[in-house]
Amino acid sequence: MSDEDRRDSLADQAAAWVPPWERPRPPAAEPDTADVTSDVTAPSPATDDLPAQPPVQEPESAALPGDLDRAESDRAESDRSEPEPGEPVVGESSEAAGVPRRQAAGRRRVTAAPEPAPELSHTELRGALEAILLVVDEPVSELVLAQVLEQPAERVGPVLDEIAAGYTAAGHGFELRRAAGGWRLYTRPEYATYVERFVLDGQSVRLTQAALETLAVVAYKQPVTRSRISAIRGVNCDGVIRTLVTRGLVEECGTETDSGAFLYKTTTLFLEKLGLNTVDELPPLAPFLPDDVEELADATR
Repeated sequence: MSDEDRRDSLADQAAAWVPPWERPRPPAAEPDTADVTSDVTAPSPATDDLPAQPPVQEPESAALPGDLDRAESDRAESDRSEPEPGEPVVGESSEAAGVPRRQAAGRRRVTAAPEPAPELSHTELRGALEAILLVVDEPVSELVLAQVLEQPAERVGPVLDEIAAGYTAAGHGFELRRAAGGWRLYTRPEYATYVERFVLDGQSVRLTQAALETLAVVAYKQPVTRSRISAIRGVNCDGVIRTLVTRGLVEECGTETDSGAFLYKTTTLFLEKLGLNTVDELPPLAPFLPDDVEELADATR
């Protein structure tokens, strides 16, 4: 056979060749294995004299429908196995998964609840209260004492009353007294002369008559402005008020809505010095007023 005839034969075979994915599918019944083998292995009479051709590689798209179904199932399974964004992979460290080491450690840390403070005995509680009251420089409330000692507030009040009654019954030169919303140790009034002689040492710290009158106006009319105090007393009280503020007996407590003037009230030190718990314990003012107070008020208007 000439080369030209061989080329024509190869061209005819190439034109008649049908790809596997375009070939008709076999019937449902499986063909005989011997027939399939003979069809595959039997040489074609037209190609006996042709040289051996390399096997034709089928493209990946030539997969059968069953293979496509299995591939889709495997892909879906791999998608389900992939972690969500930010979710650590099994076997992967928290730091590699994007979780800071401190945060990961904090999630695992379990903080134990603080142990409650041991309850003090009656003797220990009494001694602790006496020690604190000896060093305070102003009245201290029962709630503050309970917080410092880490004890229930309902235990502190009765013990303070017991201490105060014990000092009085024993006849000590000092007493435990409630003043300005708290508790503090004070010297007894019957020993005030000796205490003044020791503390003052000849110095007089008494307030002037003008200061006492101004302080009385503030105590009974608080909160009150300086102009109102001056109107009640009939004289200018600016200097006296500055003296009372310096002594710590009077303090500012805001401004008046209409005029914007400063308002003044008595301080905790004032209550402490007078031995009062609140200003409601001040004595009534009516017995100290003159009989013609209404006429005097009308005259000053």
